[in-house]
Amino acid sequence: MSCAPRAGLPVVDAMTPAVLVLAGPVTPEQVPELCDALRARLRAGPARVVVCDVGGLGPPGLAAVDLLARLELTARRAGGRVRLRDPDPALHALLDLAGLGFEVEREPEQREPALGVEEAVEPGDPAL
Repeated sequence: MSCAPRAGLPVVDAMTPAVLVLAGPVTPEQVPELCDALRARLRAGPARVVVCDVGGLGPPGLAAVDLLARLELTARRAGGRVRLRDPDPALHALLDLAGLGFEVEREPEQREPALGVEEAVEPGDPAL
């Protein structure tokens, strides 16, 4: 049994980015190995984004900022970029302070309220 081809665009699976898990305090000697691992993940798949899971990276400090800056530079040179998963709020603040604006996975969007929306209720307004 055969069926006629469907009209319209073909169904395409979403590209899932590769994940690089950064666990424990990373020493400067480990940075080149992690850059090589990031480069390999970018070459391996069609996605141009590698998600770096930084939840287990440890306390935020300059070593973590240096590592993430080097990973981002490696990704940019390879034609990709880095997205952070589960960053500590202090690490996120430290990266912003250093001028490194990383994209964060599942970060809520900040939007302005719609025009004409009242946020307060005036006394005497009827209940809806």
